[in-house]
Amino acid sequence: MTPGSAVPASFEALPNPRGAAVRAAETALDDAQRGFGAHADIAAPLMHAAAALRQAGWHAAQRFADALLLASPFAGGDFARRFGVALYDFSVAVERRNLRELSCSTTLFDHYRTLSAQFAQHTHAFEVAYEDLALAHRPIPPATLRTVPAQRLALLRASYEAALLYVLRGHPAAESALDEIEACMVELAGPDPYDVWRLAAGCSRALRAASRASSGAADAKRFYARCNLLLADQARGVVMAPRSFVRATLAMLWRDYALYGAAAEDADQVALLNDYGLTVDWHVAGTQASEALWEAGAAEAERQATGGAAPTRELGVLSVNAHAYEDFLQTADASIDALSQHAGLVSGAAQHDTAAALLASDAAYRLGAAACALGLGHVALLSDALGLAWRRRAHADAVAPEAHSRTLIDAPDGASVGRAAEALRAMLLRVAAGVAPPDSQQVLAALTQAIERGREGVPVPATRGAR
Repeated sequence: MTPGSAVPASFEALPNPRGAAVRAAETALDDAQRGFGAHADIAAPLMHAAAALRQAGWHAAQRFADALLLASPFAGGDFARRFGVALYDFSVAVERRNLRELSCSTTLFDHYRTLSAQFAQHTHAFEVAYEDLALAHRPIPPATLRTVPAQRLALLRASYEAALLYVLRGHPAAESALDEIEACMVELAGPDPYDVWRLAAGCSRALRAASRASSGAADAKRFYARCNLLLADQARGVVMAPRSFVRATLAMLWRDYALYGAAAEDADQVALLNDYGLTVDWHVAGTQASEALWEAGAAEAERQATGGAAPTRELGVLSVNAHAYEDFLQTADASIDALSQHAGLVSGAAQHDTAAALLASDAAYRLGAAACALGLGHVALLSDALGLAWRRRAHADAVAPEAHSRTLIDAPDGASVGRAAEALRAMLLRVAAGVAPPDSQQVLAALTQAIERGREGVPVPATRGAR
């Protein structure tokens, strides 16, 4: 892919011109395309691309590059054209520098699934799912199923199943049936912010807003059918939703907001995403077209101000727009100051200050969003995980003592949160010094375990009927 090449129409999210470029990966992917066109071995450039993306913390892109590498020995015959299109589209996406698009693009996932299916024929690989790419390396908090009186649950289940038939069959009354399904979800949801039916209702609203539910999209039908299986689990007394369901539902909810951003009327949906550690960009214009014009105008103004060539800074494998870098440092300073002010929340008398925990969460999310926009993958991922940890602590603190027996909001332990905050501060000090931030996997893994394992270190109970 050379600069200025036409962008495929399948990419609808806005590019990120102020984001960092991974030049080593771009060059390696260009080499791979030339080698593929010449019927040469392209394993080496694909390995170089994957290594550069790993260093940058672009985890979804690294997974895609790994899939290209694994499928490349089989890229002949009828599969050659599909492999070539996947390689080209991926090269385009990397040059667009939009980390959320690299994670959530349905175009890229379709390629990823095709590549995985190809090399799975020759290996023991397993089937991939959309959330494997969209939520790569992200912690997923457990979601609950509350106890509903058996008679009431049976009535809700009957209503849900009757409405589900209209949706699955594409009946003209499907829209009314979807209203009934959402009404059932709302009634099933309990007081726990992490009740899985609250997440399911949000996903249903997102699918309907994108016209995927009423149009009979396969993923929408599969979602509503899985919700029916979840009802069966609830009837058997299961108290924790299957993790696979939570991941799939969360990824579908995030998809369009990650790609196209959110507007003011989406505030409740964004708050729900924040509860699960995900952030979005807010619209600065009314439509996608006007947003593109605004972005183009801003880019042109920057080019004029800098004489046509924007200065860059090198942070390891990342080439960063110098002006965007300075803007990020200002955001980072403010966010770290806010997180430092709330450091006492993990111990001592202040540990039950819900409002302060939410402020700490918001500060971490602002930092994560800024790091994502700049292209600092390691910083963005750890910041979002830290924001989720604070969010969990805030919700746990907000639950009245008498309600703890009915809800399962699990606060990550203070030691893990404190270590993650210190690691994040150290990463930002390196960025401010012009040095590439280190890999955050070790501290992220510890924080992920604290978020997912249950109340102050108590393992989350296994669920029956997990799918």
